[in-house]
Amino acid sequence: MSGRQHRETEMARRIRAKGLAAGRIAAQIAEEIYESCSSHFGTTRVKSHRLAHGIALADVIEQVRALFERDGKSVPGIGETLLSAYESGLKRPGPEYLHYLCSVYRVEPKALGYDGPCICGNAHKGPPPGRAEAHEGKQEPSGVRAWVPPPISDLSGQGGDEDENVLRRTLLLLLRGKNGMLLDAPVLGAVENIRRRLDETLVSATVSPAMLDQWEEATAGFGRQYMNTPPLRLLCDVMLEFSAVRKAMDKRQPIDLQERLCRMAAQLAGLGGMIMINLGDQRLARSFFRTGRTAADETGDRALRAWVCAREALVPLYYGDPREALSLAKKSRDLAGQTPCAAQAMAPVVEARALAALSGGGKKDVIDQAKRALQRARAAFSQMTPNEQDDSAFGYTERQLYFHQGDALVKLGQAMEADLVLEQALTKYGPTEWLDPLLIRFDRAKCKVLEGDLDEAMRTGFDILRDLEDNYRTDIVMKRAHELAKMVEAKSPHHHMLAPFLDLVNAFSNDAHTQRSVLPHTGPKPGDQVEPIS
Repeated sequence: MSGRQHRETEMARRIRAKGLAAGRIAAQIAEEIYESCSSHFGTTRVKSHRLAHGIALADVIEQVRALFERDGKSVPGIGETLLSAYESGLKRPGPEYLHYLCSVYRVEPKALGYDGPCICGNAHKGPPPGRAEAHEGKQEPSGVRAWVPPPISDLSGQGGDEDENVLRRTLLLLLRGKNGMLLDAPVLGAVENIRRRLDETLVSATVSPAMLDQWEEATAGFGRQYMNTPPLRLLCDVMLEFSAVRKAMDKRQPIDLQERLCRMAAQLAGLGGMIMINLGDQRLARSFFRTGRTAADETGDRALRAWVCAREALVPLYYGDPREALSLAKKSRDLAGQTPCAAQAMAPVVEARALAALSGGGKKDVIDQAKRALQRARAAFSQMTPNEQDDSAFGYTERQLYFHQGDALVKLGQAMEADLVLEQALTKYGPTEWLDPLLIRFDRAKCKVLEGDLDEAMRTGFDILRDLEDNYRTDIVMKRAHELAKMVEAKSPHHHMLAPFLDLVNAFSNDAHTQRSVLPHTGPKPGDQVEPIS
């Protein structure tokens, strides 16, 4: 079990124990587990019911098999892998399996997070067999029954307004200068609810052309703000616009207006995913990109679809499996085809960075393959329009190209070439842009390690961390610091500066974990704004 799964199970166990002590039934406890754990761990409703019962995957499987046998059916092929896929949201159970899951948990499909009635047409609510005996003949208190959450479509009224109010209150506090705010559960919940409602609208779908013009201008403005606006502040602005677009799509529009709405939805969802990467929530980032893909597919625009896919590839590149990043980069390249667009430059750069991460920097054929990808990126960049080359969110800028090329070359072990490219990249960033230059400095320290100058690499690392204010100790920054320490340790396990550097990194990493996604406070250094992952 991973650390994240362990924390999820521990939280659910505490909620279950308190719920049982208070006399609540399993369905009520499951809803409490879902409300508490979904924003932190991505816990689904169907998983929350298993956690509420305090049983393992194997127990559910055996109960399902027993019910099949009771009904005179052959034992099904359901196993832990399939049930785990249901719980993670990767797969949806078919009507028959859904019926038996409802029977095991004694709830309706909606309580497990699935729309529609059960195929049996009967209610599944009620105390599980043997409950009365287990409690020495005691009955449930009168009026206590399983609470079934309303479907998402029923939340478009008051609940939708409340989600927007959460963001408005957060935005108001930010505008009043309240700094050091956390990306907490209510804000995450509001953001996720708004995204899910647009998902529903996209699969079901009058606004004036003038209003669309204003929204398109606002969307472009958010892209310009992406590099120099604190992420939580920008997230609130983007999500309020996102919600307005969703409301316009509640009713079918003329096809030309509908296409423009879908384009804005795709861009805003993609921007939401980019912000969530910067805030360290890869689960929500993936969800936003999934929504963005759905919206982009409605437009038929190859360049837009490729852009969403290229941006999504950054999630596994920074937080997951480079192989997945490589696959998404190739998919983005295929989607772009021969259409001159930002993704034609972005995708091969992501491909090169993923290849470099997989190679470990030692294989000549991989180095050659990655360098060919970088050449394709430079050629594609030269074909982009000036507007795309000046747009760091919906396009791809020269400084991003230099930064990402340098990062790939570091991973390939090409220290001298990487340092020259990274030095060029640094000169192209403004004084208020913070995060990319910081990551570039870590990459240049890695170049020193590759060249054998461990003392200089460690001094650079110490300089970065000592200048780093509390609000800038994000997970992505600490990850780069750990990578630097790991490279030095591989060269010299007993280097005299390594232990104190690791102590500092670990102390800051703990701060980053407890103060995740804190907004930067105003101050003279190291800059007014956080510059996001580009």
